[in-house]
Amino acid sequence: MEPPVEHLFRHEAGRITATLVRVLGLRNLRLAEDVVQEAFCRALEVWPFRGTPQDPAAWLMATARNCAMDGLRRDRTAQRSAAGVVAALQSEWTLGVTLEELFAPHEVRDDLLRMMFSCCHPQLPEIAQAALILHILCGFSVDEVAAAFINTHAAMEKRLTRARKTLAQSRALFNVASVRDFHARLPAVQRALYLLFNEGYHGASPEVAVNAELCAEARRLTALLLEHPLAATTTSHALAALMAFNAARLPGRLDAGGELLALADQDRSRWDHSLIAEGCGLLERSASGEVVTPYHVEAAIASLHVAAPTFAETDWRGVIALYDALMSISPSPVVALNRAIAIAQAHGPQRGLDALQEIADRERLADYPFLSSAMGEMELRCGRSAQAMPHFQAALRQARNPAERRFVERRIQACAAGGG
Repeated sequence: MEPPVEHLFRHEAGRITATLVRVLGLRNLRLAEDVVQEAFCRALEVWPFRGTPQDPAAWLMATARNCAMDGLRRDRTAQRSAAGVVAALQSEWTLGVTLEELFAPHEVRDDLLRMMFSCCHPQLPEIAQAALILHILCGFSVDEVAAAFINTHAAMEKRLTRARKTLAQSRALFNVASVRDFHARLPAVQRALYLLFNEGYHGASPEVAVNAELCAEARRLTALLLEHPLAATTTSHALAALMAFNAARLPGRLDAGGELLALADQDRSRWDHSLIAEGCGLLERSASGEVVTPYHVEAAIASLHVAAPTFAETDWRGVIALYDALMSISPSPVVALNRAIAIAQAHGPQRGLDALQEIADRERLADYPFLSSAMGEMELRCGRSAQAMPHFQAALRQARNPAERRFVERRIQACAAGGG
């Protein structure tokens, strides 16, 4: 796709698919996805010659609607239901409801919310939920979804196919007006969006170390939660605050040549201070309730990082205290690793190494490059280059993309030179 159409696809494919599914039903999800693709292909064929229409979204919706009607008429397996669906398309969309009304903000929001909550079906594993959201609501291709979750095209295609079958068994989109069901499924939606953002921020993509677009899509969908009275909980505000703080730091994570930068080496003037201010407001609103979730604590940690004028001036003792709190409510080896890194900053590298050695279930991090890198950094800071070298070599083997490999190679060179 040409860049303008690709950008439009990212932002319109999900809402058009969600609106189609509202009329066609979940059993016709694949048809809805196919006709959206066909509508964009027609845009690529027609727009270069006739010009971009005044309302591209309405043009795409009308084209997708017509493609859906044609598809239903051709599909013999759907003959029993096609007549009723086609009648609904004709009467509801061309006589009863205008395209402008279908794209009214509240209609778009509710269609996307229904689709998002439908994707987070309780019978689907977390990765499948997040993959569906990426594919259906964010317009990512199967290859792009596969890359985001380190999977092959064939394996991701199978995962998405199984997930679609599960959705089809639901028969109808999730009812966002059902209070009990809404709150029962909301944590899964929040978790899926958290996973999406993290995949963009420091995921395991074999091609890129930072995917700002994926982070932006996760933030866009999280903003939808904040617009809905049932979804705008303190937890949703905490999640949005965490994303805002971390998204603010994205411009500083890579240098001008696209190389990864450690937090200590980042130019903080490049951070997005409007997003930091937004995150502070969201974090303040998240504190109005009585529940403290991992998102609250992670957002608080992120707030300390963005509040520090320099790396050295970071409130590391405060960071450690927050990681202690996070370990009490959501313990994991990764949280313990990050806590150990903060301990090394506050109390010296040897204390950090001791904390790394004490991590429970440390074997779960055997292939995690950040453990090897952290051990190498702490050994190097202790002046033990020879001991640091094997850890960095292990991190190099575990690196997940070229940017990570080049970053570790620079640390290996520092080891060889005998210092940081």
